[in-house]
Amino acid sequence: MDTQKAKEILLKAGCQVDNLWTIHDVHQNYECTDDQAMEVLIQALTNDATMEQIWFAVDFHAKENGLKSKEDQGDDEK
Repeated sequence: MDTQKAKEILLKAGCQVDNLWTIHDVHQNYECTDDQAMEVLIQALTNDATMEQIWFAVDFHAKENGLKSKEDQGDDEK
């Protein structure tokens, strides 16, 4: 399966595919094997600080786009 087809499948499943990190991103700055590069990506992208920043950005942009938080919806029912 080629990369574009894989992206199309993931997009249809609701995944964001516009910004995918690859081992090549690590290789451009570090001398390492493909396995080492993948391990670095896994550690970087699942790091607590990275995840916290992503959720911060999701919340920020959702609010900027006028989306209503599900947590706030309960307040309307009171």
